[in-house]
Amino acid sequence: MDTLGALLHGFATALTPWNLLAVLLGTIIGTVIGVLPGIGPVASISLLLPVTIGMDMVSALIMLAGIYYGAMYGGSTTSILVNIPGEAASVITCIDGYQMARRGRAIW
Repeated sequence: MDTLGALLHGFATALTPWNLLAVLLGTIIGTVIGVLPGIGPVASISLLLPVTIGMDMVSALIMLAGIYYGAMYGGSTTSILVNIPGEAASVITCIDGYQMARRGRAIW
């Protein structure tokens, strides 16, 4: 029962309004930075690390996770629309995604 209590405590901590706002802002900022070609998730986190210096430790880690996932999503956007991978994980997306974008099926 101790494991279930710890899991519920973790969810209660992660779902506070401040932490949800931190992950939302991190995801939006990470997506905007990740759209830039050549700047991947690791570079986005290292560029935005000073933003989290004054924050609570848990909120800062949650925001950095949002930045990471937002930058991964932003990198796929440039690889599909411009055929330039933003990071190594988007190289394969360039092959199929760009051809689909040229046919007008880039969104779905």
